[in-house]
Amino acid sequence: MASSERRILALWFPRLATDRLRRRWRRSPPPGASLPLIMVAKVENAMRLTAVDAKAEWLGLQPGMALASARARVPALKVMAANAPADSKLLARLADWCDGYSPFVAMDAPRGLFLDVTGSTHLFGGEQAMLQTLKKDLRRQGFEVQAALAGTAMAARALARYRDEAVVPVGGDHEALSGLPVEALALDASVTHAFRRAGLKTVGKVASRSRAELTARFGAAMVARLDTALGYAETPISPRLTLPPYRVERRFPEPVSTEAVMLACLKQLAGYLAKSLEERGEGARMLEAVFFRADGAIRRIAVETGSPTRDPALLERLFREKLDALIDPLDPGFGFDLIRLEALRSEACRDDAAQLGDKAADEKQIHHLIDRLAARFGSARVLAFRAQDTHIPERAFAAVPAQYAESAKHAWKALRRSAEAPRRPLRQMVPEPVSILSDNRFRWRNVVHRISRMEGPERIAMEWWRAPGPARDYFRVEDDEGRRYWLYKEEGERWFMHGVFA
Repeated sequence: MASSERRILALWFPRLATDRLRRRWRRSPPPGASLPLIMVAKVENAMRLTAVDAKAEWLGLQPGMALASARARVPALKVMAANAPADSKLLARLADWCDGYSPFVAMDAPRGLFLDVTGSTHLFGGEQAMLQTLKKDLRRQGFEVQAALAGTAMAARALARYRDEAVVPVGGDHEALSGLPVEALALDASVTHAFRRAGLKTVGKVASRSRAELTARFGAAMVARLDTALGYAETPISPRLTLPPYRVERRFPEPVSTEAVMLACLKQLAGYLAKSLEERGEGARMLEAVFFRADGAIRRIAVETGSPTRDPALLERLFREKLDALIDPLDPGFGFDLIRLEALRSEACRDDAAQLGDKAADEKQIHHLIDRLAARFGSARVLAFRAQDTHIPERAFAAVPAQYAESAKHAWKALRRSAEAPRRPLRQMVPEPVSILSDNRFRWRNVVHRISRMEGPERIAMEWWRAPGPARDYFRVEDDEGRRYWLYKEEGERWFMHGVFA
């Protein structure tokens, strides 16, 4: 027997495809929406039913039946084309919503989910209460659902389909599955048919045969599946999402809908998060707030910081800026019944007491300003310039998001003494062709300028190991109206304008 006391809750949505349409038709039902609903697709060159709603099933229609036979039996039907990608997308959204009950949610495609609820059922009043609460919430959203809780994923899966609302005590998987039909193991159809022909119609009868006999006849994979279902072996589920290192949440007995309450909740959660971060000497760099709406919708809002922080007031301000800047406002609908705050990325953080001095305080204020601007406009729109280790003018700096900008490895080079005129223009441009005329004149952008003074040349050779090219001879030029330009000449007497002095 597997020694672990892991608890797995399985959900099965027997009418996921038809529920998807019924939920969409609540606001604007199409003609014939009240008729029995069936989904059809071409299977082996014939149109067959892939899903039916409760009305159609009550009238005797079943998945796999030919559409012609279904119409002959029930002429008045609402027939819709099957849409497997839409069903998969809906199942993924349901998995995201179930994350409010357990951080370990795995897919059981095409119509099921697994939740590892080990150690978390007490938060909902026990295993049976958690199962009932989960089913109630899903049914309120318009889904028909069956659920069961057992020690292994396979046992829970089988029970969800054949013994709805079963809660198996620890170590009781073998006994709970013994009376189920052999189809509960979800084996290959040929294997299931062979068992039935041999009179092994229940899981218990299959389990009573020797493992050597079963392995010789059906292979080791089938025996491993049987032992896993019965709890003799354990196969962990694979969660869809990686569990963040820090997460706190608050569940509301009644859904909340006002922004002031949500921000106050986020500030309170940030305080709880700060305590956990402080215990490990870390600060958050990226946080995500997750809002679980009562109707199943989920909204995620992320903010980033330029330096590690655990200041609840600062985090609350960042989320306020983010909410104010949303193009698609945070619609509470019928309210949010769960708000979660996660630190997706964290780094070592020094205590504020160790950061003394006016310079440190000024830098801190600058970082806070950058964070607020990035939260409102996006980190890609708040840039910082960093010096690069190169003498090529257009590559002398790089514009990077200010929140990610690390301390510059290379300082800006002093290009002039204090009494000298600047040797580099503040405004540089993409090099533009210039025509040199007679009598100390040049044409740029169809305007002729007369040169009164010129200084140079300053030769700059291209970096052959990066981007080879001809050397440049740079000149500082002033025209007769006092405007100053930065021109260069390439080999072959080609001239270009590269900048304008202020």
